[in-house]
Amino acid sequence: MDYAQTLSYLYAKLPMFTRVGAAALKNDLSNTIKFCEHLDHPEKKFKSVHIAGTNGKGSTSHILAAILQEAGYKTGLYTSPHLKDFRERIKINGEMISEPEVVDFVEANKTFIEEVSPSFFEATVGLAFQHFAKHKVDIAIIEVGLGGRLDSTNVISPEVSVITNISMDHMDILGDTLQKIASEKAGIIKINTPVIIGEYQEEIKQIFIDKAKEQNAELTFAANEWCFNDSKIVNGKREIEIHGKEKSYQIALDLTGTYQIKNIKTVLSTINQLKQKGFEIDDDVLISALSEVKKLTGLMGRWQTLSENPLVICDTGHNEDGIKEVLNNINQTKFDHLHFVIGMVKDKDISKILSFLPTDATYYFCAPKLERAKPADQLKEEASEFNLNGLAYADVNTAIKAAKINAKPDDLIFIGGSTFVVAEAL
Repeated sequence: MDYAQTLSYLYAKLPMFTRVGAAALKNDLSNTIKFCEHLDHPEKKFKSVHIAGTNGKGSTSHILAAILQEAGYKTGLYTSPHLKDFRERIKINGEMISEPEVVDFVEANKTFIEEVSPSFFEATVGLAFQHFAKHKVDIAIIEVGLGGRLDSTNVISPEVSVITNISMDHMDILGDTLQKIASEKAGIIKINTPVIIGEYQEEIKQIFIDKAKEQNAELTFAANEWCFNDSKIVNGKREIEIHGKEKSYQIALDLTGTYQIKNIKTVLSTINQLKQKGFEIDDDVLISALSEVKKLTGLMGRWQTLSENPLVICDTGHNEDGIKEVLNNINQTKFDHLHFVIGMVKDKDISKILSFLPTDATYYFCAPKLERAKPADQLKEEASEFNLNGLAYADVNTAIKAAKINAKPDDLIFIGGSTFVVAEAL
């Protein structure tokens, strides 16, 4: 098989969460453990940082990877889902895995894949771990796919475990309360391994405290370690003055979303733990890396400007807290009228999200190209109950074109609602 055929094989042969939802998930780690045994345990051949959380784990993963590679470490980065190219999921020092390496891996392990029938995600995790072991990375940043306790990535023994935050998402799989979701995410806390909790949330803090105590894991709430005085956009970067107990930083971050301030606190606390583990990261290197995360890692889709006059911005925030952060950024942006290109998936209760959205915007309802997508006319009908008005369009790109035709130079076109809508916009 060539690369295109290999990808088609993986997509068609293996159950894929992004395509079919919860049916693609297994309730144990048996397949991943079998795959790792089959591959001679690549997960034991490199150091790692493990990152879970409802929102912010992708940005946090990329920011940490940028800092470590700028500090001279050969740094692996595993994230999901991808936006434009499958190979975005697996990078070393910002370089995607090569097409031939994907082909060779599938070819070499095809018999095993046919016999065991791993999910798409389980196979991708195996590919990532083997790639990082083969290329002898100094450290790999591993982002959890979904949840934590039963996620395929949860077979590693990291230097540090990180949980960015907890909010309501994937309730059909992880549980219908913050406490249940937090318990699943806390499943990545390992014995004698320090853990960083990004946000301090009073109603669930005890779950992390208890789990950390059970595992004899040093626990840090990053939100309590850092505070920031000021944050503003200057020359396309978010300038942040941030203070800790022993150190302060003046940062110019190339990721301009307001929510990145939370992620920076998480990152700085994680870096402190890595320093205690022997990693050498100078302050000037850290500040330099933060100013060019996108260039170093290829991160996309986080409050990303696609064009100007009119201003077109996309963001992958898609659950209650993610959409609230998007609206916070919209409220801090100058424009005359908001044009909102929106698509969502059908296996989530979206009524809460729709209730947050501004009624004075013009909406362009669309459906990304996947089985889980909510039909555009159905989304339009549900949105009308919340006084959100607009038209339904055949696909994402048609909706974007319509918004661009209707928008005046000083208007804002926002594209989002689902990661898959952003993927098609990009």
